[in-house]
Amino acid sequence: MSIKHPPKAKKIPKELIIHNDVRIDNYYWLNDKENKEVLAYLEAENNYYDAITAHTKDFQEELFQEMKGRIKEDDSSVPYKLNDYWYSTRYVIGGEYPLYSRFKHDLSAEEEIMFNGNEMAKGHDYFNLGGIAISPNNKLAAFGVDTVSRRQYTLQIKNLETGEILDDKIENTTGGGVWANDNETLFYTRKDPVTLRSDKIYKHKLGTPTSEDVLIFHEQDDTFSTFIYRTKSKKFLVIGSFSTLTSEFQILSTDNPDGEFEVFSPRERGLEYTIFHYADSFYILTNKDKAENFKLMRTAENQTSSEHWQEFIAHRKEVLLEDVDIFKEYYVLSERENGLNKIRIVRWDGAEEYYLPFQSETYTAYVGNNPDFDTEILRYSYNSMSTPSSVIDFNMRTKGKVIKKEQTVLGGLFNKENYTEVRLWATARDGVKIPMSVVHRKDTDLNEDTPILQYAYGSYGSTIDPYFSTVRLSLLDRGFVFVIAHIRGGEYLGRNWYENGKLLQKKNTFTDFIDCSKFLIEQKMTSAKHLYAMGGSAGGLLMGAVINMQPDIYNGVIAAVPFVDVVTTMLDDSIPLTTGEYDEWGNPNDKVYYEYMKSYSPYDNVVAQEYPNMLVTTGLHDSQVQYFEPAKWVAKLRELKKDDHQLLLNTNMNAGHGGASGRFESLREVAKEYAFLLDLEGKIT
Repeated sequence: MSIKHPPKAKKIPKELIIHNDVRIDNYYWLNDKENKEVLAYLEAENNYYDAITAHTKDFQEELFQEMKGRIKEDDSSVPYKLNDYWYSTRYVIGGEYPLYSRFKHDLSAEEEIMFNGNEMAKGHDYFNLGGIAISPNNKLAAFGVDTVSRRQYTLQIKNLETGEILDDKIENTTGGGVWANDNETLFYTRKDPVTLRSDKIYKHKLGTPTSEDVLIFHEQDDTFSTFIYRTKSKKFLVIGSFSTLTSEFQILSTDNPDGEFEVFSPRERGLEYTIFHYADSFYILTNKDKAENFKLMRTAENQTSSEHWQEFIAHRKEVLLEDVDIFKEYYVLSERENGLNKIRIVRWDGAEEYYLPFQSETYTAYVGNNPDFDTEILRYSYNSMSTPSSVIDFNMRTKGKVIKKEQTVLGGLFNKENYTEVRLWATARDGVKIPMSVVHRKDTDLNEDTPILQYAYGSYGSTIDPYFSTVRLSLLDRGFVFVIAHIRGGEYLGRNWYENGKLLQKKNTFTDFIDCSKFLIEQKMTSAKHLYAMGGSAGGLLMGAVINMQPDIYNGVIAAVPFVDVVTTMLDDSIPLTTGEYDEWGNPNDKVYYEYMKSYSPYDNVVAQEYPNMLVTTGLHDSQVQYFEPAKWVAKLRELKKDDHQLLLNTNMNAGHGGASGRFESLREVAKEYAFLLDLEGKIT
């Protein structure tokens, strides 16, 4: 095989039979990561990618340096206060990972460096520090480390006074820990070693062997996962269990770590709720009584089951209630109306309530990290597709605000006045209006020769808000338009927007994206020769479905860590995350869901037709979308496609779902994607 000719994966037919239906998977053998032939095939694809893109390597480096050059290397976060300490993260010049610091009483105190990510990452191709949890007496920190990128963290404890790492070492956790008030008892979540489902809560006592840790709760239902946290009031430990449609909580006093957790309100299928504690009551954000967009209810500490819940804030058909933040004198509601974020501030005594004023139509505003209960300062963030992010401290009493930090865009060339952002509405084939957020330079002419990159996700009710990106400037400044399509399957227009893009209505997600693309072409903002599409993970499924259905309206597609072998994956309950996904995609063991899923699953619907130019990326250690899904998909596309367009598979052999772990190394992956697009546009310089 010439290096300029694509690899050809061998075919080993495997019959997959269910519901008297036979599917033949010729590339099933690629599932075996331990097989040397599999690794050789992935390496061959990487070599092919390198050969085809060799002429862009210098340009990729130029893009990388350009994107890196916009980022302040010695940057730091805005400190936040917790338990008489101020906490912050900061970067040093040349460092890929942050330093985690704190200051006692006030920021003029001597800096205590708790963790130096750069030192800890030495010797590892991948490194992630997560879940830092400080004990109530401020002396100990539990922390998790992942050096493989499968989100399986080793949990350890550091004495912050002496710098000693204790002998306590717990494998295969979610990374976080929760302390009881005795400063000796640590609760944590373990994962199933095969499926990686978070299924067990354990209790660890300092100084005892981890083999003696006590199993506190085992989530037996394999469609649920579990987690544990402390209420902001510090009064309760809370175990949560959740599936796509149902949730349940258990509570225990933080003063009584050896007591028994009590169920807050038993799970009822379809009942979702989240709990918040204040004074002598719990506040419950819930969809109870068909409150599709959620409402807030209240109940006494000693009467927590759902029959005791009393309405506190009624359900509103046009407003999605997304979250609640509790303070001593105020509570803050995060709402979404007509796709836009709204922050509503209310005094507990009812004396005053108001919304923070936002003017733009494409902004993103959200409540930030506010761990301090006894404060009148609300920290929130604001940005838009043309406006860098700001962290703002707002005094809820005086209504005064202080901008604590504005995102710095280095290089001297950026001026937000050079860019314009709008919201457009496309009409879907069923008549529904689909919103799109659009940004481009003001001097970019919109016509049939204008390149547009259209991005979307469209699953799990996850909303992609219009956000600012410094790296995106490398596309915008070269004449690209960037579009976020707020398609069904997310919650941009409320919970119903999500419900109409999942299960047996999943195809709305795909047709919405296509109809947005057609709208852009019909408006002569671009043409099929200059329209590009991009999505990752479940958004990669979107890409796969779209190009099977309508390949002729895109010149190029980027599918990052794409979930494309939907039927086979959802039938394999040993694969991480599968069973918890049934309420999102359906359970294909049910024939109705099997047939519907099979009708759109990208891998099952590859046919002999022309496809756009494509760049497909994956990570060998991906725990969310296994590497073999994109590998099999590319192999099948190579076999069947009827064109000479580029089809490239690039596997990061050292990373997982999130790609490279370093702050700047991850930009190299973005540079690859942008170089792919700009090369197709003839804009390589």
